[in-house]
Amino acid sequence: MDLSLIQKDILITLITLYHRQSHSIKGEDIADMIQRNPGTVRNQMQALKAIGLVDGVPGPKGGYIPTGLAYKELNLDVSGGDYDVKISRNGEEVRGANVQEIDFTTLCHPDVCHALIKLVGSAKLFEIGDQVTIGPTPVNKLLIRGEVFGKDESKQALLIATSEMISLPKKSIRHYMTSPLKTLKSTDTLRDALTLFNRDHIHGAPVVDNGKLSGIITMSDIAKAIEKERSLSTKVSECMTADVIEAPSDTKLFEVIRRFKEREIGRLIVIEDKKPVGIITQSDIIRVFPSL
Repeated sequence: MDLSLIQKDILITLITLYHRQSHSIKGEDIADMIQRNPGTVRNQMQALKAIGLVDGVPGPKGGYIPTGLAYKELNLDVSGGDYDVKISRNGEEVRGANVQEIDFTTLCHPDVCHALIKLVGSAKLFEIGDQVTIGPTPVNKLLIRGEVFGKDESKQALLIATSEMISLPKKSIRHYMTSPLKTLKSTDTLRDALTLFNRDHIHGAPVVDNGKLSGIITMSDIAKAIEKERSLSTKVSECMTADVIEAPSDTKLFEVIRRFKEREIGRLIVIEDKKPVGIITQSDIIRVFPSL
């Protein structure tokens, strides 16, 4: 069937919001997303409902849901998790749009690499000149950065001049962690901690008692203690951070990179069988992948 541009826009936005929220979607929400008049969206919804692409849900919490025919009409297959590839603008995820397909239109040119980005969502959410980040993709963990230099609203696609393509490491942090751990005990002093840091050229160490993680002490913690005029004979247990960020040793490195950014941390303790076995820091990640 031959859908108009606005009908395709409305239908794709409905499917995107429906998969994000898992309930019926109000016409006003679609209108707000695609920057259209709510009355226009309601009128088009009636037309889409008449041809079997949309169902109406009555009641105060009602709205619209896409039918199976809608996915077939738009050649969408949601069984494989096609909606997990995010697209961000200036570091902020763009709500209402995900990447369905990436086609590289130029690869052999020595200076230029362009890509056609097909969206599940509306291309209207983007402007020429936007700096975008796409990914990581589910299988090969590809991350693409670039600038929007064109868009095709009839096909919900963006043209990207890529500035960087990164394949994120897929090995677990077990392969990148520092082990065996350099540790301190709760009864050790700040002087003991400084001695360890200087001897092993490190900036932090976990505090472990009887094989159990009690906390972590860093140069920043010691500096704060000295500012408060605490003596170097103070026990590390009085200055350490008790809330330690941990991760199992089979965690993928790209997942830890995301956690570092979200939690704004510089190191993480690696755990096996509930025991600390290693540490991974931002410096470790930079050595593996300098461009991150």
